[in-house]
Amino acid sequence: MWFDSWSDLGRILVLGTAAYLTVIVVLRISGKRTLAQLNVFDFVVTVALGSILATALLSSTVSWADGATAFGLIAALQFVIAWISSRWRGARRILTSEPVLLLSHGVMRPDELRRARLAESEVLQAIRSSGSGDPSDIAAVVLETNGKISVISTEKLGDGSALAGVVGADGHARPEA
Repeated sequence: MWFDSWSDLGRILVLGTAAYLTVIVVLRISGKRTLAQLNVFDFVVTVALGSILATALLSSTVSWADGATAFGLIAALQFVIAWISSRWRGARRILTSEPVLLLSHGVMRPDELRRARLAESEVLQAIRSSGSGDPSDIAAVVLETNGKISVISTEKLGDGSALAGVVGADGHARPEA
């Protein structure tokens, strides 16, 4: 249990080094999207790559070629899905969530908070982290597709065009004074 054989340890060292280098090559070829902030789909790809690496390292029935092929397959599938979702809005909706407006011109949107399973305190934390102390100074707080919370101050809102495609932000103009 504590030690099986030197050949097993040698296999792990050699295969681990080869698998590590293969992961680096596959990630460099697959592009920056694979390493970007994770949405659900990217998280699944990351978990799959980790599982493949662990299996290739620890299972004597899995060869380096098997592991490298699996790495390549996951990277290729991720590329195809990213390519499809970047060209077809319907596919993008299925594969990733849509950004959601959580606060509009200082007013919390409780229905959206509930749907996103967020507490008002989490939105206030994001506002504080942005350097503001007053929600009324905030034009929009958006829950992004990767789970990050974006805060846009009233003075930085401009024409609001960056809110295009955000659920609940239709006609997000400045309120009349």
